[in-house]
Amino acid sequence: MSSAFVETIANHFAEVTDPRANRGFNYPLNEMVFVALCGAICDCNSWVDVCKFGNAKLAWFRKYLPFELGVPSHDTFSEVFARLDSVQFYAALQSWTTSIAGSLKGQIVAFDGKTLRGSFDQASAKSALHSVSAWVCGLKLCLGLKSVEDKSNEIPAVQQLIDLLDLKGSIITADAMHCQVDTAAMITDKEADYVLIAKGNQESLQSEIRETLANAFEEKNPRLRQCAATETNRDREETREVVVMPVPKNSPVFSRWPNIKAIGAIHRSRKIDGKVEEWQDCFISSLSPTVRKLRDILRSHWSIENSQHHILDVTFTEDSSRIRKGNGPEITSVFRRLALTILQQDTSIKGSIRGKRKVCGWDESAFERLLAGISEV
Repeated sequence: MSSAFVETIANHFAEVTDPRANRGFNYPLNEMVFVALCGAICDCNSWVDVCKFGNAKLAWFRKYLPFELGVPSHDTFSEVFARLDSVQFYAALQSWTTSIAGSLKGQIVAFDGKTLRGSFDQASAKSALHSVSAWVCGLKLCLGLKSVEDKSNEIPAVQQLIDLLDLKGSIITADAMHCQVDTAAMITDKEADYVLIAKGNQESLQSEIRETLANAFEEKNPRLRQCAATETNRDREETREVVVMPVPKNSPVFSRWPNIKAIGAIHRSRKIDGKVEEWQDCFISSLSPTVRKLRDILRSHWSIENSQHHILDVTFTEDSSRIRKGNGPEITSVFRRLALTILQQDTSIKGSIRGKRKVCGWDESAFERLLAGISEV
C-alpha cells in the first residue's frame, strides 16, 4: 500500500538536509516532500496547487503520516524548498531511479539538455535554469539530473553526470556538442559504449568521416553497410538512410578516439505538406559496425525529446513554470521527473500521462494502486 511508498521516500531522501534551524518543528520535511511529490503526480504544477491539494486530501495523507499541524502554506513550501541543497536532491532522484532501472546492460542512455525558460528572475539577474539529464530510452525514466552552471555549457555538466552514474553495459548517446575525446574516454572508463554525432565542432573528424565514406562508395568497399527506413505519421513522411563501416586503420584522426570501432552517416529526408527537408549527420561509435543496430540507437536517442522534454512542457507545464526562488527550480525539476517516471512505469491506470495525473487526483483508490505498484519495483 501507500505506506510502502512513504517508506521509499524516507529511504531515498534520507540524506537531504532540512535547512531550517529547528529542523521543521512545525512542518516536518518528510511530510512536505510526501505532499509535494504526490501533488506533482496528481496534476499540481505550482506551490499553490500543492497546498490546495494537500488540504483537500489531508485526511488521506494522515493515514500515512501525522500531519499534526496540517499542510503548510504555499509560501512555506516555496521558502523551504528554495533553501534545500539541490545536489542532495539530485542524489535522491538518482538513488530512486537507479533502484527502478536495475542493470543498464544493453540499455540506451541519452544525454540531453533542457532550459526551464520561466525560471529566470530579472529582478535578481538570475538566468533561466538549464540542466542536463540522462534518459534511459527503453525504460522511460530519468536516471540523473545536473544543473549547468552560469557562464558555462553542457559539456562539463554531462561529464560530471557520467562520473556520478553507474553506466556499465549501457550505450550512451548524445548530440554533437558532446562529441569530445574526454567524454568518450569517460564513457569507456565506465565500461559503457557510445554513439556520438560529429558536426562542425569536430571539423577534422567530420571531414575524415565524409572522405572515408565517399572513398568507400567509389571503391565499392565490401565492408560498407547501408539500410533505409521510412515512417509515415499523419501528414509527415520521414526517410532515414544509414551507412556504416569499420574504422580504417592508421588514421591519426580516428586513433584519438578511445575504443572507436565504427563510423557512419545518417541522411534524413522529411516531407511535410509537400515540402521536403533534408540533412545529414556523421557519427562515431565504440560498437561494432552493425548498421541496423546503429540506426535504431540513433533513432532511440530522440525519445528523450518526445517522452521526457515534450511531456514535461505540455503536461507538466515546466517551460512556463514561474517557480524561481532560490533552488526552487532545481527541486521542482526533480519532483516532476520522479512523478513522470512513476506515471510512465505504472500499468494499473490506462490512458495518457495527462489522464493518469487527473485520475490520481480524483480517485484515491486508483492513486493507491499506482503507489503500491511503484513501491514493489
